[in-house]
Amino acid sequence: MIFVGLSHKTAPIEVRERLAIGRDRLPEVLARLTAHPAIGEALLLSTCNRVEIYASPRQQAPAPSRPGSVPPPSDEDLSRDNEALRAAVATLVGLGGDAVRGHLAGRVGSDAVLHLFRVAASLDSMVVGEPQILGQMKDAIEVARGAKTLGARLGRAAHRAIKVGKRVRTETAIGAGQVSVSSVAIDLARQIFADLAGHTALLIGAGDMAEAASKLLVRAGARLIVVNRSPDRAAALAREVGGEPRPWADLERSVIDADIVISSTSSPNYVVTPDLVRRARKARKGRSLFLIDIAVPRDIDPAVNKLDSVYLYDVDDLSQIVAQSVEGRAAEAARAEAIVADEAQAFEAWTLERALTPTIVGLRARTRSILAAEVERSLSGKLRHLGAVERQALAMMIDAATNKLLHVPTTRLRAMASDPRVAEHVDSLRELFDIDGAPVENAAASALAEGELRGAVDGPPTPRSARGAAPPASGARGGASPRHADPRPQAAEDNGVYTRQPGGRPQPAEASVMAVANPAAAVSAAGLKGA
Repeated sequence: MIFVGLSHKTAPIEVRERLAIGRDRLPEVLARLTAHPAIGEALLLSTCNRVEIYASPRQQAPAPSRPGSVPPPSDEDLSRDNEALRAAVATLVGLGGDAVRGHLAGRVGSDAVLHLFRVAASLDSMVVGEPQILGQMKDAIEVARGAKTLGARLGRAAHRAIKVGKRVRTETAIGAGQVSVSSVAIDLARQIFADLAGHTALLIGAGDMAEAASKLLVRAGARLIVVNRSPDRAAALAREVGGEPRPWADLERSVIDADIVISSTSSPNYVVTPDLVRRARKARKGRSLFLIDIAVPRDIDPAVNKLDSVYLYDVDDLSQIVAQSVEGRAAEAARAEAIVADEAQAFEAWTLERALTPTIVGLRARTRSILAAEVERSLSGKLRHLGAVERQALAMMIDAATNKLLHVPTTRLRAMASDPRVAEHVDSLRELFDIDGAPVENAAASALAEGELRGAVDGPPTPRSARGAAPPASGARGGASPRHADPRPQAAEDNGVYTRQPGGRPQPAEASVMAVANPAAAVSAAGLKGA
């Protein structure tokens, strides 16, 4: 998996607004991404403070190799990550111009997954703890699904990110109180006017952010005017909060009447211009005008800030208030970071373990095939007098023997998932047991080889914690090596069923989204910052 994008942390607003992508354009950009031969799946998250691409490099059929071999990542494997990074960069530069290039950050493999989880948990938001990001990420997933650019590999990571975000909000108080760009804008208005009661606030726009701001303004006692290009939406929002709706043609008159203007439209162009404000200033007769622009792209031309008695703040100017907000929730943010790190580690171990599934399935198939063949030989000879009940007992004995023989090897193989030498060990195992070359000798073993791998391999099922992950093995501490901790994180989407490619050795149902030999080198080679 790769990530490429920019946010309020890497780019100022004048750069971010170059890449603002409306929801209606997302399918077009996603199609452009997956049309590239290096990208197999893509997800695009576009908000007022970030535009980020998450993608999975296109999988290619492995090159033929000698039986039993597990080749290390080839130069071709590694170059696909670099190609996918470069393709994502080219797409964003094509949309925003060369000026965005120096502000793009990138991550690969487990680093990309960790970043995705942190974004979903609102730890990377301008306002840490804001709840809107989960809804925005769900929308991004829905759009990618509709555009058919989100498959099993990237889709699993994206849906897991949603669960991580929900877990953080459930288990910490990081979202306590009013935490959003809209709420910070209102806090700024309170700093300008100690008491908003008796003051008039003009809200330009009637979207989600405007709705959140309107409720806070009315709660603070302000008189509210709502102006929107759609009269129906303006009327609906004003009716909901007890404000006054006005048509778009009355924008200038409304600016004259207001003490505070908060703008949050989705317009690609400025809706409040210096000429409009100059005319309004004359009618205001010296009264100061405070404007807060929380839209990206910006709604208010920055040049109005040069006019006397006019004070303009945009989303980047809210950083001081945001810093104070973060300090107040530092302990909760630390708890959330620990949860995200735990979930990312569990997801990585899970994806690495799935890569071992073909060997586990093959080892079971080989063992059961041998046992079943010997029993069949006996049932055709000295034991041919046995009835159906006795034969069923023998079949159960084969299952029990297979489980007991392979319990320790299977457990240890899974525990080696993140060991750098795992490819060598798997290679040796497949060759010693002739897993690739041995024919399956009967129908019972054939069914097993098709991947019907069940919990019987490991005895009784491991109890799950409240979040759905298997708890550590007895005596294991958090952060322990996979050799000593339970290496089997349970993802809710994992149904335990694996597939076998026709005519080939067993393959996991989906490849890892994590594996990469040198993430830092891949990001650097693409000319990107580390996020």
